[in-house]
Amino acid sequence: MSVAIYLIPVALFMGAVGLAAFIWSLKSGQYEDLKGAAARILIDDED
Repeated sequence: MSVAIYLIPVALFMGAVGLAAFIWSLKSGQYEDLKGAAARILIDDED
């Protein structure tokens, strides 16, 4: 039971870090052009 005292705050902290990273990625525009990124892999750019 004493282990849960440590694991619950650690799990909450890790969840908060994940949520903060997701919100940061939304605000920085990571999900703006999903179709363009999917098509970009098919373009052959050899110079």
